[in-house]
Amino acid sequence: MSTLVGKSAPVFKANAVVNGEVVSDFSLTRYLDKQHVVFFFYPKDFTFVCPSELHAFQAALAEFESRHTAVVACSTDTEQSHWGWLQVAKDHGGIKGVTYPIVADTNKTISSAYGVLAGELHPGATPGAPFTATGDLIAYRGLFLIDRKGTVRHALVNDLPLGRNVDEALRMVDALQFFEKHGEVCPANWARGKAGMKATNAGVADYLAHH
Repeated sequence: MSTLVGKSAPVFKANAVVNGEVVSDFSLTRYLDKQHVVFFFYPKDFTFVCPSELHAFQAALAEFESRHTAVVACSTDTEQSHWGWLQVAKDHGGIKGVTYPIVADTNKTISSAYGVLAGELHPGATPGAPFTATGDLIAYRGLFLIDRKGTVRHALVNDLPLGRNVDEALRMVDALQFFEKHGEVCPANWARGKAGMKATNAGVADYLAHH
């Protein structure tokens, strides 16, 4: 699978639920030249690991917003399913209280464009024969950090059973913004408040001498 890192994020328009309301023609282009975007996919509504992730991103939403970064979720469920799940309380397995947009990739094209669609769709052996599918056509747990110019700067894809670390997503936002501001790169285990490295041999030697 080829990576999207360093390339323009695929553009789409789709239905979504935003602040509890269903909207049409939602697009990430609304954030161009304004905000960074953390765009993440999850497999299914009304499941087990997924609500823990959606609530975790909601709990950290103020931290992302303080960094001028939008959070947007997406799955292959319908907007009606998203809306229904938003009506269910957290202690009953729902995602009530989540306020960031949740995109409905009902025709699977967004997941496919971002390279996170599990399963495969196969055309019929003869003209007019029905398509068949191998595996469930749902999204892996993909996450993409997109800068203000619409370029993907970080990508992570987990298999279905493996939940993500929201703190790590925040760290990657911090790293990207540190690089954009200072022009210095971020070494292993870098965290907000730590020094970066100048992308020269002298800069690397200086950093290593002090760590």
